Amino acid sequence: MRLMISGGGTGGHIYPALALIEALRKREPDSEILYVGTEKGLESRIVPEQNIPFKTIKIQGFKRSLSLENVKTIGLFLKSVGDAHKMIKEFHPDVVVGTGGYVSGAVVFAASLQHIPTVIHEQNSVVGVTNKFLSHFVTKIGISFEDARKDFPAKKVVFTGNPRATQVSRIKPNDALTEYGLQSDVPTLLIFGGSRGAEKINSATVEALPQLKQRNYQVLFVTGSVHYKKIMAQIDPNALGKNCVVRSYIAEMPQLLPDLEAILGRAGATSLAEITALGIPSILVPSPYVTNDHQTKNANSLVKNGAAELLPESKLNGESLLKAADALMTDENLRIKMGTAAKKMGRPHAADDLLNVLESVIKK
Repeated sequence: MRLMISGGGTGGHIYPALALIEALRKREPDSEILYVGTEKGLESRIVPEQNIPFKTIKIQGFKRSLSLENVKTIGLFLKSVGDAHKMIKEFHPDVVVGTGGYVSGAVVFAASLQHIPTVIHEQNSVVGVTNKFLSHFVTKIGISFEDARKDFPAKKVVFTGNPRATQVSRIKPNDALTEYGLQSDVPTLLIFGGSRGAEKINSATVEALPQLKQRNYQVLFVTGSVHYKKIMAQIDPNALGKNCVVRSYIAEMPQLLPDLEAILGRAGATSLAEITALGIPSILVPSPYVTNDHQTKNANSLVKNGAAELLPESKLNGESLLKAADALMTDENLRIKMGTAAKKMGRPHAADDLLNVLESVIKK
């Protein structure tokens, strides 16, 4: 298979693309792959590190208010479609896939104009602007949440799950906690606001640390690199028990996940794919700052299945964090129940399922 794939801006768009590429390379080792992103996006660093051929086009997102900048954006989009058209002519893909972000809009749209089979993948329960636009032109659409189905042409939709789940589901417990000075045989809660951290989660955790020190469970608190120095300056050393460890960032977070009993964190699509793939109970604090409040809708998909607890950021403080953490970490039966429910929602074969969709559109 000759696969051209595009997704950029955030890890939520990039990691599913990488998981799909990994699945393709295992199934067809002689496949040819080209990843198209932007120079400034996260993909420009992550993708080349995976030894994946990478090219860039220049594009930017629309402003939500009327502005002259949007005129420039339209011009850049038209130029990027032209640039993508040339790349497609040179690469001759069998199929073109978009996993989200503005860059995928130009690449997939250009491919559809050339009548090349196209597939998009939507990771969230709320459909993004780019994928909503592309849905009118593509051959097939993969979704990760059933809630997204209603916003797409019904005949094109296939429920695949998030390909990221396939990668994570293969990871086994490996005593990774000992690397952080924690014990491998004590129930551990990860508090994590994403790679950049979350200010409200951080402040609530700092407030709760004196009480967490007295608990029989462990806490691994990851602040995010941006906030680490500020947080450490706020923490009274006497409030930090041996059962609580603070880190700025963990590069290999997926390797750590199987050793955790529970997670308190955001409700991004990638995080939820990982949580459900491994069957990890969670306390979800959706970010209120994302488009269409999609993290809350993501979280509710787990909550209504008994796989997670919802703690809105508006109600988050040291007291509510401690109450939620205690309820979960001191009740093994509840953790087992929630973990089982999460596991049932997991899609360990998601990457292969999406790959099957690609093969089906090529054969038509």
